[in-house]
Amino acid sequence: MGKTVASYRLALEKELQRWSGFKRTLRNEDRTVFDQIIDACRNFASAGSNATCPVIFEVMVMSILLNQQKNLNRLEKELDAIR
Repeated sequence: MGKTVASYRLALEKELQRWSGFKRTLRNEDRTVFDQIIDACRNFASAGSNATCPVIFEVMVMSILLNQQKNLNRLEKELDAIR
């Protein structure tokens, strides 16, 4: 039996292409932040592949949220170490 759902990585890249016009209109510093957000989606691609969620954007948002939480946890630890 063949796959009925496209590879997450391929679907992610296709979705990111849809956002290229949005990215183009951003200021340079915002483009850099946008790229960081997109990197978060790519970093969690293995987990996204296992999510088998038909709505790719949902997996992208969860990847972004996970990345943001990791950054918050790291910053909290750094603050605790300073105090």
